[in-house]
Amino acid sequence: MNKTLLAVTERIRQRSATTRGQYLEGLDRLAGRKRGVDRMGCANVAHAFAAMPGNDKLRIVAEKAPHLAIVTAYNDMLSAHQPYEAYPALIRQEAHAQGATVQVAGGVPAMCDGVTQGLPGMELSLFSRDTIAMGAAIALSHDVFDAALLLGICDKIVPGLLIGALHFGHLPCVFVPAGPMSSGLSNNEKAKVRELYAQGKVGREELLKAESAAYHGAGTCTFYGTANSNQMLLEAMGLHVPGAAFVHPHDPLREVLTRQAVRQALSITHKQAYAPIGRVVDEACIVNAMVALLATGGSTNHLIHWVAVARSAGILIDWSDFSELSGVVPLLSRVYPNGAADVNQFQAAGGPAFVIRELLKVGLMHEQVLTVAGPSLQAFGKLPVLEQGGRVAWQDLAPESGDESVVRTAEQPFSATGGLKLLDGNLGRAVIKVSAVPEERHIVEAPARIFSDQESMLAAFKAGELERDVIVVVRFQGPQANGMPELHKLTPPLAVLQGKGFKVALVTDGRMSGASGKVPAAIHVSPEALAGGPLGRLRDGDVVRLDAVSGELQALVPAEEWAAREPARITEAQALENGHGLGRDLFAGMRRNVRTAEEGAVSWL
Repeated sequence: MNKTLLAVTERIRQRSATTRGQYLEGLDRLAGRKRGVDRMGCANVAHAFAAMPGNDKLRIVAEKAPHLAIVTAYNDMLSAHQPYEAYPALIRQEAHAQGATVQVAGGVPAMCDGVTQGLPGMELSLFSRDTIAMGAAIALSHDVFDAALLLGICDKIVPGLLIGALHFGHLPCVFVPAGPMSSGLSNNEKAKVRELYAQGKVGREELLKAESAAYHGAGTCTFYGTANSNQMLLEAMGLHVPGAAFVHPHDPLREVLTRQAVRQALSITHKQAYAPIGRVVDEACIVNAMVALLATGGSTNHLIHWVAVARSAGILIDWSDFSELSGVVPLLSRVYPNGAADVNQFQAAGGPAFVIRELLKVGLMHEQVLTVAGPSLQAFGKLPVLEQGGRVAWQDLAPESGDESVVRTAEQPFSATGGLKLLDGNLGRAVIKVSAVPEERHIVEAPARIFSDQESMLAAFKAGELERDVIVVVRFQGPQANGMPELHKLTPPLAVLQGKGFKVALVTDGRMSGASGKVPAAIHVSPEALAGGPLGRLRDGDVVRLDAVSGELQALVPAEEWAAREPARITEAQALENGHGLGRDLFAGMRRNVRTAEEGAVSWL
């Protein structure tokens, strides 16, 4: 085993000793109770099962058959979640065949960040995670279930479901994915059209045509953003049926894997195989997720989300843990925006199974961990295949990559270190995704131009005011200010400026997420400007140094002058705009109570 991996895991274990101990004590108290129908009053039981067929009631009450919950994030606004419409019937059919029963315990909200990018709805996006967690808790609060199947894929939905489920940590839980959409217009071609549109060289009609050719059917978007990073991390945590992440929605194997998820959940309910989610998600499991993120250059959102996920299981992690692991974890995959391939090409080249197998081989993942498939992660380094008779089997992958431009062995990685870096300095702590950024762009030193919203920056770009070396600073975009929206509308103009040969970078207390691309971006700056963070001290023209090699984020201002400066304040008009209209008023309590990005931006502590 890698010494750094072991040291980080042990440090997390010691740091979390008190909170993890308290969590496990609570889990064991709940796990030791009688079944729901045996401890509940008759009226409670009657209400719980009133709408079920009589034979199902008999199975639950008299035969004491296992009873499964479905918590679903289905809606057909999200292409990734549209296939879930048919899942409850399929799951119920398989459960009946296995002598068990099922109820849809509840639905949770699921929003598409692609729809809300650059719009007021994006200011609800981060907080939707904790809303989903609460929705999952409400669904499971009926407390009549022996296990749960969690139906969710996209950005905030998986972390939210995980957080909610971990608050019912005594239950066995299996995540059930639905797979990616088929490949359309390549991500590189789509990005080129966006840049042409930003320069006014193509119109809205051409842009819409390109976007519609890229996002065209059921399934997750095919770039390696937060949604697909979620799936990679769930594989590394052992919370899927092994290899389920990137099988297409309409592949015959997909239905078989969904049925297998039911059988997997039922097998865990037997005490000899008892693996509740609160035991599966331990310190080693969390470290495995962190390693998987780094080895694949995954979404920067997970430096927020997985801090919150870990905290839900009593485990305390921070960005220093990610940074230390990044120093020893090799980059094994290049999927857009870190490369030209999409997730379908990633899957064809070996996918999550190849990456996990390679990391296990060199001691960069914990192998002996609880999973929904047994007490080892080895099964997640194999590929599921459809056998005659409609059963699934797992086969070993070839030793070599199916495409070395997409995935590589641990002995010949794309890079010796991971794709994420911690930055620190007099501007605070931030993270940067460097896996897609050319090495000559890892250090940028230039005068700052300060903005308080995306629209002002876009207006300055269109007016030609940024045609120079520049570090664009967009502040008052943190969780307390406006819910920490993603700032993807900034990517095309910044890419245009960089393409003209200028030294360009972005510094913000907002987010850029898994679609962060080739422009250096120091994001999640903490503390945020609204909370008095040092971004508020910056002035137009201050020289800023972003150094992803040394891990430095520094305003090159004399220390005495810097200390004497009063932080800028958000304008009354912007504060009013951030908090009102289109549902934003309802999230005022979350904005008041939210912790920093490095603390997981949780609103429930």
